[in-house]
Amino acid sequence: MNRSKLIAIITGAISLILAIAYLVIVQIIDFRGEMLPAPQSQLVLPVATISSVFSSYS
Repeated sequence: MNRSKLIAIITGAISLILAIAYLVIVQIIDFRGEMLPAPQSQLVLPVATISSVFSSYS
């Protein structure tokens, strides 16, 4: 078997291993249940005023 065939077989095997690992990870993440968004009531938004930004440049 020449070198190019050996490299093709090795890269194919690596590709299959990565594909199977990806599918397993996706199944584990999907098994955890429904993804719920963060509650909006606990969200704290920073308050910034434009005048305070421009007052330092005057």
